[in-house]
Amino acid sequence: PLEMSAKKPVPFLRQVIPVRKKVQRDPRFDDLSGEYKPEIFMKTYSFLESIKKQEKEMVQKQLKKCRNMEQKEKLQRLLNRMTQQEQAQKKQQKLRERELSLKRQQRELAKQGKKPFFLKKSEKRKLELAEKYAELKRSGKLESFLNKKRKRNAIKDKRHLPSQKNL
Repeated sequence: PLEMSAKKPVPFLRQVIPVRKKVQRDPRFDDLSGEYKPEIFMKTYSFLESIKKQEKEMVQKQLKKCRNMEQKEKLQRLLNRMTQQEQAQKKQQKLRERELSLKRQQRELAKQGKKPFFLKKSEKRKLELAEKYAELKRSGKLESFLNKKRKRNAIKDKRHLPSQKNL
């Protein structure tokens, strides 16, 4: 605003020079950035996978050389986090591929003149669970998985039973 004399009373409608306000925009939620498509994102940033692989190998080498226990523990946590991220990414990729295959099947059926049939969330979950069991059976870890699940359920059931103190 313009500098005015303090002795004169300020007019009711004074002239103020407008200041352009800086508009901050977040590209995650802005339409100008386009919409997020995971397939395109994965293709564009596929080079990151090789970089992550190199970093993981480097961390493994450092872990072997390291003598300091604190540093070794830190590197071990970092390595675990990297492997977990890798596994989560693979899982996400499998899920995306499964959904794409289902869409392709629906398109084929639509081309043949049949009505499209979309799976419910619960049915998708059942299919995913069946696939998980098949994978566990192939790797031979099904028994241990089921034992752990039984133990977990037994603990949950025990918690709901009345204790001896309450009787």
